[in-house]
Amino acid sequence: MSEITHPTIKDGWFREISEMWPGQAMTLKVNQVVHHEKSKYQDVLIFESSDYGMCLVLDNVIQCTERDEFSYQEMITHLAMNAHPNPKKVLVIGGGDGGVLREVVKHDCVEEAILCDIDEAVIRLSKKYLPGMSVGFQHPAVKTHIGDGFKFLADRKNEFDVIITDSSDPEGPAESLFQKPYFELLYGALREGGVITTQAENQWLHLSLIASLKKSCKEVFPTVEYAYTTIPTYPSGQIGFMVCCKDAKRDVTKPLRTWSADEEEKLCKYYSKEIHEASFVLPTFARKALR
Repeated sequence: MSEITHPTIKDGWFREISEMWPGQAMTLKVNQVVHHEKSKYQDVLIFESSDYGMCLVLDNVIQCTERDEFSYQEMITHLAMNAHPNPKKVLVIGGGDGGVLREVVKHDCVEEAILCDIDEAVIRLSKKYLPGMSVGFQHPAVKTHIGDGFKFLADRKNEFDVIITDSSDPEGPAESLFQKPYFELLYGALREGGVITTQAENQWLHLSLIASLKKSCKEVFPTVEYAYTTIPTYPSGQIGFMVCCKDAKRDVTKPLRTWSADEEEKLCKYYSKEIHEASFVLPTFARKALR
């Protein structure tokens, strides 16, 4: 069997180079490339790295690595879930690797969790190569829908308590997930008091994009806040989240529901009730830009 090659890998190193983070690149040492295919929607690469375990790359951009994925999955999920008093029905848009689902079903109150991803290849390959993340698909409360999140939402009204959009960067298939019409669909699909989180880029690189995103959200939702987490393999080591709620009186920066310290240590590697609150505290330059 011939060795799998990929244009992003040269001399045993994967290089993530993009116009979305000009003048910088992320490089990871590659032990072996385990899979490469062109799906209907994107280029899908999976390789085993020397220090970060298995890595999933879509359109030449790292989506997750086994070593640090938990900081992203836990935060995008629990910021929303714990800002809701009793989330029973949850929708995940994107997230075909299963990591967000894994976190959603840690909440005993969840009766149904639906994942809608446009690309079956991501789900299929994550089940094969990322078992620690795709374990979420095995939970009895989980249902999977292969299709466009926009179309899926258009048919749903007042149905979900929490909707989590685990999208890639706003290029290609994910571009529409960063625009106002999408947030209007999310608002309509939420029940009263419903909460959303959505991937909201990096404050070092994309502050004007984040400001525009926050403005769009505020035109739709009465409560809108930006939080962030640290994660080594995302550009500049950070990624942000927009957390929005239909309830104007809800303070999403403070968890409504909490686990005990023992439960937190058992269930989470990154998230805690203290981290929940701290993640909304922004450095001065970002706070000024996002007022």
